[in-house]
Amino acid sequence: MSRISYIIVNIDEQKLTGFDQHQKPVMHCPVSTSMYGVGNQNGSFKTPLGEHSIAQKIGGGCAIDEVFVGRKPIGVLSDLRQAKDALPQDIISSRILWLQGEEDGLNKGVDSRGEMIDSFQRYIYIHGTSEEDKIGQPVSHGCVRMCNKDVIALFDLVDEGCKVLIQEKTMSDYDEIEAEWGFATQGVRAGQVRTLEQEHSEPIFPTSSFVFASAAEAAARFSGEIPGNIYSRFTNPTVRTFEQRLARMEGAECCVATASGMSAITATLLGILKTGDHIVSSRSIFGTTTVLFTNFMAKLGIETTFVDLSDLQAWEQAIKDNTRLLFLETPSNPLTELVDLKALAAISHKHDCLLAVDNCLSTPALQQPISLGADIVIHSATKYIDGQGRCMGGAVCGTEAVVGTDVYAFLRSAGPTMSAFNAWVFLKGLETLDLRMKAHSAAALELALWLEQQPQVAKVYYPGLPSHPQHELAKQQQSAFGGLLSFELKGGKEDGWRLIDAMQICSITANLGDTKTTVTHPATTTHGRLTAEQRQESGIADGLIRVAVGLEDIEDIKKDLARGM
Repeated sequence: MSRISYIIVNIDEQKLTGFDQHQKPVMHCPVSTSMYGVGNQNGSFKTPLGEHSIAQKIGGGCAIDEVFVGRKPIGVLSDLRQAKDALPQDIISSRILWLQGEEDGLNKGVDSRGEMIDSFQRYIYIHGTSEEDKIGQPVSHGCVRMCNKDVIALFDLVDEGCKVLIQEKTMSDYDEIEAEWGFATQGVRAGQVRTLEQEHSEPIFPTSSFVFASAAEAAARFSGEIPGNIYSRFTNPTVRTFEQRLARMEGAECCVATASGMSAITATLLGILKTGDHIVSSRSIFGTTTVLFTNFMAKLGIETTFVDLSDLQAWEQAIKDNTRLLFLETPSNPLTELVDLKALAAISHKHDCLLAVDNCLSTPALQQPISLGADIVIHSATKYIDGQGRCMGGAVCGTEAVVGTDVYAFLRSAGPTMSAFNAWVFLKGLETLDLRMKAHSAAALELALWLEQQPQVAKVYYPGLPSHPQHELAKQQQSAFGGLLSFELKGGKEDGWRLIDAMQICSITANLGDTKTTVTHPATTTHGRLTAEQRQESGIADGLIRVAVGLEDIEDIKKDLARGM
């Protein structure tokens, strides 16, 4: 029979798995965890969390149908002798595995007999029963009962004792390891904690709620006293894995995932702002974001002042005493304008404001605004993070104090929640993000250079072009130039629509970030709800065409555009 060489206890799933020397799972059983202090089960003390040897106690002063696994308690041998005659023979014949020697900090304090003992704040334990109707039910101290024969099987699979490894799905457990990984490795592996099934790909948890071992545990979860899943509106393992991976890739302390990119912006605004606060925003932002500021935030008494993205002096002059947030996209959509993020962050923090950057077009693969001084990074995961136009989603990355507290609190109450399935899709997208963004950038640069040579084109907007006014800045704060470009036709809207309608390969859609190249006319789609004056201020001309370059053969995309011209 395979022997257990080590045990993994999954705190969130309340399960224990024993593995042999070949890392093959050979035993599963339920397990409970607690944050309470010394137990009073007549000396049956529990195993503290960490990496250590496991010992077992059989019987003791407990009911004869109960079995505990834990540290060696004071008086256990006498307890075992007292219980010997009453216990079933198969339990008595099981080995007793003691710790190797005494450890510092063990056996201090007072137990239920008045004897001095010591206990760590957290511990694991198993609880067995011979009564079938009690199997799977909690006992008074929060443990889940399992069948005695399973406890005995676990004992029989342990020789001299073994290591116990504790798994908790919190980012802090993996910071030290993941911080040393390269960006591509983070995109593939960061944030993943395997369940007891030892799956290779991340699992999906399509459940609305989660169960608790006891009323006390439920209360502790809801109050935040102990971590763990509660309700998928704000705690779901698949969503959490996505959040932790994206936070790692952005260099942020935490991330909150939402149902869409616009809900990510809304959660940011309503999580940190109040009536009477003021926003300074770039004019060069997504049209719907402008509408959110001017039509809806204004209703709540939150005023917005719009400035030119690259004009640092205009940013500082627009800041008021009640300004709390500076908001921008860089590069912008669709004109690919930029701002010096380090310089703007210095202005923002000088005036005690938060700097929020929509990093949708670059993604962390090409630009990491937090490393340049930004406080908050916002994403429409619908775009490049997914990469194949399959799902809606958004994300807010930043500090625990702002994103992990204020934005998360809004999500928990208002519920703009990312689904577990969508989170799983985005995890798959992050795995290839580094490769895709390099390919998108290379193809877009080639197409931009070609477009500059076409006589029907008045101007091409792409930061990878030497002709772009902020080309040098783009080289400083981006590792590549992205997959989105736009160009202005000399013939205005009429020529623009004619070009779009003639295309046979490119998809006519307002989405971007897809493996399929997409094309749209911003003045009548993404920025169509803006007034003519707002479009003029934002530089959205009637002849402007936006192309989000996909991963097709770039020569085919050139031919498709040439057909329209």
